[in-house]
Amino acid sequence: MFSRAVQRALHARGPAAALSRAATATTTRPAVAPAASAAAAVVVSGRSSIHTSAVRRSDAKKTDEEALQPGALARTDETITVEYPPDDEFPPSALAEGQGRAGVNVYPTLATFSLEGKVGVVTGGARGLGLVMGQGMVISGADLAIVDLNKEEAEAQAKAIVDTFKAEHPKAKRLPKVTAHYADVSDPESVEACIAEIVKAHGKIDNLVTSAGFTENFEAVKYPIDRMRKLWGVNVDGTYLFATSVARHLMEREAKGSMVFIGSMSGSIVNVPQPQAPYNSAKAAVRHLAASLAVEWAHAGIRVNCISPGYMLTALTQKILDDNPDLKRQWTSLIPQGQMGSPQDLMGPVTFLLSDAANYVTGADLRVDGGYTVT
Repeated sequence: MFSRAVQRALHARGPAAALSRAATATTTRPAVAPAASAAAAVVVSGRSSIHTSAVRRSDAKKTDEEALQPGALARTDETITVEYPPDDEFPPSALAEGQGRAGVNVYPTLATFSLEGKVGVVTGGARGLGLVMGQGMVISGADLAIVDLNKEEAEAQAKAIVDTFKAEHPKAKRLPKVTAHYADVSDPESVEACIAEIVKAHGKIDNLVTSAGFTENFEAVKYPIDRMRKLWGVNVDGTYLFATSVARHLMEREAKGSMVFIGSMSGSIVNVPQPQAPYNSAKAAVRHLAASLAVEWAHAGIRVNCISPGYMLTALTQKILDDNPDLKRQWTSLIPQGQMGSPQDLMGPVTFLLSDAANYVTGADLRVDGGYTVT
């Protein structure tokens, strides 16, 4: 048997390492049948022994020292061979659990998209993308806390969301609770005070959408460092501060939660013709921060994903394009769908990632860009 240190190292390699270890240890131990979709691993299923024709190992056993040589655990193992099994050896598949009409097995997918009973927080929620995504959360059943530098505008939008809901659902038995809160997302003390205020108002927080951010277009060699620090403070520090504060709240409650960071396609590609290196790098940081925290917090049941919008036709964007009509033609010429997106195009993606429908999705970057980054 391997030492405890090597066992831990092999475990970190995942299923392939586990399969290697199983093949080394025995060829007669019963194997657990995996899901049919995991076809590559089916070789160990359905029989009381591992198929020796499918999984072969060298007779020579690696020592602990060999297994821990530099780079050893990052290489492929030539002794592992997995063959797809014949149909008569393939394990049967089961339908998803759930019972529908006439005894038909179904999985209630639509219900899993609901945010009923959840409390969501959206930063930068008084206007633009944040406002519309917050509205989408409410439409999907959540109560909402709108966070913005402009609390008065946030209060007006909170009232507008509730009024719109009442108009569209006149027979609703329950109205959503939508509150407005001030925070400077780049200031740790302001963030902590805001989170405490939200918890006091709603009792808890389940979901977070970090939409606070801004961009500026300057040549890098001419961009003032104080502007750079402010841009990063809002886009990156603000995301980090709100995420960690909400995570502490969830961990204290021992509750699951879901977060969506609003990045940008600019975090993955370099837009042209406008120069925006500081913004691009900030959004790249947001994207990788989501992936890093997804791994770090997975054990606590906290999912973290990123949405990277493409060119969205917000009020601010419209003003820029009105002043620069050639820019719109350049942008749309690079979008396979031939048009810019609308803020409403983010309602579905953000609801999906926050909801139980995305229960096994974490660390992902969902690009909503009309195919811009594909070409």
